[in-house]
Amino acid sequence: MSDEAYCDQESPRLRFGVELRRFREEAELSQAAIAARLKVTQTHVSRLEMGKRTPQLSQAETLDRVFGLGERGYFVKLRERITERAAGPGWYMRWVEEIEPEAVVLRSWDPLLVPGLLQTPAYARCLFSAAPDATPDEIESRVQARMRRKMILDRERPPVIWITIDEWVLRRPIGDVAVMREQLDYILEVVQRHNMNIQVVPGDAPCLAGLSSGFVLAQLPDRRMIVSVESAGRGEVSADHELVARLWGYYDKIRSEACSARTSLKMIKDVRNLWNATSGALICPIPNGADQAGRA
Repeated sequence: MSDEAYCDQESPRLRFGVELRRFREEAELSQAAIAARLKVTQTHVSRLEMGKRTPQLSQAETLDRVFGLGERGYFVKLRERITERAAGPGWYMRWVEEIEPEAVVLRSWDPLLVPGLLQTPAYARCLFSAAPDATPDEIESRVQARMRRKMILDRERPPVIWITIDEWVLRRPIGDVAVMREQLDYILEVVQRHNMNIQVVPGDAPCLAGLSSGFVLAQLPDRRMIVSVESAGRGEVSADHELVARLWGYYDKIRSEACSARTSLKMIKDVRNLWNATSGALICPIPNGADQAGRA
């Protein structure tokens, strides 16, 4: 398969980058010259050309003007192909394509599911398969997109990640027993990394601050704070100071009800062992008198 065919079939975003580079070089323009027209950095243009960044609509429109391709021309259409195949709504794609990869610290609260950065392919596939109108190809595309997010964990300087989850996340059956065993084994493997921290809120804790929704707080290199919050199928990515401050308050309250990192790790191992010991759905109530002293 040719490079062009690969780009066309597998990654519309990479195709956009290849075409940007081709048009730029044919016009004898440098990346710096394109960056000036797009009002971004040269690094930003480089990432666009490598298919590592999703272009904004305004950028595609500017490129069409720069290269004389008309109103809503070639690059706008290429960008439409990216959004058509996007593994989520626009607000979510902005998060995974622009915010999450740039973050130096990520702090999350997940009351219902294993957070996306820690999901195994099988676990993610079960979640995406729940959509009644999802085709097999769409499901697989979304699974692969979710796995690509993990690239930030393997870069030379990965972000520091603080994950807080509800204990029921470990016990809620997503898929069959094998899926849950693999998922908890993967969590136990990943949290050994120096940049990963995980705390579990016991199932008997009220945790009223965390009942409304899950959210993620991202700290960017310039120290800006961006929040992603999702509830009932709708979501928002925002730098609004009032919203960020409110969710910071929620996050602090949730962590105050969570177990220590050491106790949390033991809880995950214990639940993993319960999944290992069962051949069916895990029927295991939260034990009374959870380790209050270990919460921090």
